[in-house]
Amino acid sequence: MRLNRATLVLILSMPPCVWANSTAGIPAPIVQIMAAQGLPSNAVSVVVLDPGSGRLVLGQNPDTPRSPASTIKVVTTFAALDLLGPAYTWHTQASIRGEIDAGVLKGDLYLQGGGDPYMTLERWWSFAQALRARGLKAIRGDIIIDNSAFSLPPEDPGEFDGRPNRAYNVVPDALMVNFQSIEFRVVPDAGSQRVDVIAHPAPDNLIIENHVRFAAGRCGGSAGRVDFKVASADWDRVVFSGALSAHCAERSFTRVLLQPTTYAFGTFVQLWHELGGEFSGKLRVQAMAPDVQPFLRFDSMSLGEIVRLTNKFSSNLMARQLLLTMGGEHSGNPATPEKGAAALEEWSRERGLDLQGMDIDNGSGLSRRTRISALQMAKILSAAYSSRYAPEFLASLPLAGVDGTLRSRMKSTPAGAVRLKTGHINGVSGVAGYVTTTAGKSYVLVSLVNHPRADYGAGEPVHAALVNWILDNL
Repeated sequence: MRLNRATLVLILSMPPCVWANSTAGIPAPIVQIMAAQGLPSNAVSVVVLDPGSGRLVLGQNPDTPRSPASTIKVVTTFAALDLLGPAYTWHTQASIRGEIDAGVLKGDLYLQGGGDPYMTLERWWSFAQALRARGLKAIRGDIIIDNSAFSLPPEDPGEFDGRPNRAYNVVPDALMVNFQSIEFRVVPDAGSQRVDVIAHPAPDNLIIENHVRFAAGRCGGSAGRVDFKVASADWDRVVFSGALSAHCAERSFTRVLLQPTTYAFGTFVQLWHELGGEFSGKLRVQAMAPDVQPFLRFDSMSLGEIVRLTNKFSSNLMARQLLLTMGGEHSGNPATPEKGAAALEEWSRERGLDLQGMDIDNGSGLSRRTRISALQMAKILSAAYSSRYAPEFLASLPLAGVDGTLRSRMKSTPAGAVRLKTGHINGVSGVAGYVTTTAGKSYVLVSLVNHPRADYGAGEPVHAALVNWILDNL
């Protein structure tokens, strides 16, 4: 059962005596909402904290380690801001081995990834264009990719939920381009009596087999179905089959394909040719040779901008790249998840934050191992609120009813009053962030639900009720 705003107001407007002892537990009206959602008290951890005084206003199971889902990103992103600063940037380096004569490189072009978390296709195009602007016209040797800045153990991207080609499961890489994603559009064309498959981008090394038939008549049944299959272990060949009628709307979806290095290579060659550049060599993957000559350094967006994108849109890949970057800066490259966890542990000690028992795992929350208590997370958010980079951090959190992952939630709350990172995986629902009252006082709120009922939306009325309780009673 979901409770609307009117119902929540009715319940939460009960006499104050109902929650006179709220510091000892959850107010009775919210307990009633939990019961209505089928959530036992031991499945929910809640902390409301005054970041100015550190006073625990409200608490239930505050010290119980929980799976936080994507709310753990507030830890990863605040630590990155605090350790590296909002102006930190990553660098993608192009180097040459050989001589350039009249725009022709008689040798190899090296592309070295520095861990940029947001090398979109548009920015990858800008990188290729910058090479052309420097006078490079043709590459007579090979393209060599050096992604050795990161070192990760072998990982099955489908281990989490059996969907390895979904964008949220993409595995980090030091030269990660466009989230390794391809958008496909399947379009029936009545004029040509055919069904087109359009890929964006269209890497030179991706094979697309289109066996979708054009069907006459109405859209439906066998004349309205498209099947998609990744047909190779390297994810470099896909097969479309089925049939579409001209009366069917076009179908579109996005999948992760190729491998990080082959994706970077294939899209670079595609863009290079589109820009008028020449290349007929092959891909090699190896570390930078000692005798290369630096040719172009391409800077990323700032860390402040990256943190905003990471939290607003809950990017698992970007959070993971942040953790690796902290590890590399702390202990040197190649960066590893273990180095990232060590960097966080040392940072928390220096900050006086008790993270004993916390398991950050990959830093994104897309994990069954990650654990943190609501009180630990609340204390991190309290530290962030008074930190030197508080404006950058607070601006990164989704605004209720306005943007990011809260765009369609809690729309009835006052504009700008609720800034919360959301989190959801199977059996987990959570929010973590800040609620500001009409008097201008801000409180930290962490609400974590670990229960199968979370998959049916049971956590959301609890989170919303807590937000409204803060707004109406503090």
